[in-house]
Amino acid sequence: MSKRLQVILDDAEYRELQRSAKRARMTVSAWVRQSLRELRRREPIVDVEKKLQVVREATRHAYPAPAPAIGQMLEEIERGYLGGRTP
Repeated sequence: MSKRLQVILDDAEYRELQRSAKRARMTVSAWVRQSLRELRRREPIVDVEKKLQVVREATRHAYPAPAPAIGQMLEEIERGYLGGRTP
């Protein structure tokens, strides 16, 4: 089911929307719907507080790599860059 949305704009704002829609070869309504969809897609799926909570929890832990393993990890990374060949 579709719903109608009414938005009040001053003349200058509406003319700018018309110009933008014309450049995109769209009606003003179609341009506004597309713009709203794009803005909704940019919104984070998880709220900011939840993300911060997860980051704070992760920073409470130490994740050190043993010193000898760092050299091995770097070697494996380099080998990956070289397509499996030894450096």
